[in-house]
Amino acid sequence: MEQGRWPKGLGRWSIPLVALAAFGCGDGATVAEPPVPQTDAGSPTNAEVPVMGPERRILAFGDSLFAGYNLQKSNSYPAKLEAAMRAKGINARVANAGVSGDTSAAGMQRFAFTLDNMAQPPELLILELGGNDLLRGISPEQTRANLRAIVEQAKARDIDVLLMGMRAPPNMGADFVAEFNDLYADLAREFGLDFIPFWVEPVADRPELIQRDRIHPTAEGVELLVTETLDEIIAALPKD
Repeated sequence: MEQGRWPKGLGRWSIPLVALAAFGCGDGATVAEPPVPQTDAGSPTNAEVPVMGPERRILAFGDSLFAGYNLQKSNSYPAKLEAAMRAKGINARVANAGVSGDTSAAGMQRFAFTLDNMAQPPELLILELGGNDLLRGISPEQTRANLRAIVEQAKARDIDVLLMGMRAPPNMGADFVAEFNDLYADLAREFGLDFIPFWVEPVADRPELIQRDRIHPTAEGVELLVTETLDEIIAALPKD
């Protein structure tokens, strides 16, 4: 997607701001002790897929879009991503560290805890945060600072990062929109990160792939998101 161009259909995706605000304050917004991320490694589907090569450990760190809001665990983006990668013969293990309602600040506060409680460190961090900041009208400067802190911690532990970008709706004002939309690309350039500018764009203008809250993708929507981002995630894996 061309950077700086408003994605087709995002206007429809961003209309229900009251519903979005409710989503931003949803369950899991405050977590005293964050859950240790889990994988679906023992599921029958993954167990039956023949894979080769060393295990590729990925941490999917984000909010309800990763947690799989209102979906079965097996239909969350990280679970579907793992299955898709293993179907390609990649020995992927994707840990789901999505927490519904998390802002970038909440994510920053639990990031070190999450890493410290993993049996093995991930090779790749998929970082997906900022949507709840947007919904709550948090300053893009604060969002940028929190995401930068997470990236710096990952880099300090030799973990590669793929940044999943979001976009602000135009009715939040030109200055806010420009500052929010630019922060992801700026961080990607600053740290040399792999970067998907607006990762939910494939479902943004597909209401049949969005749940009744008009925010979260359905299971079919998650499938499409995985299909559309799979190659970029595989390319972001550290090379031997």
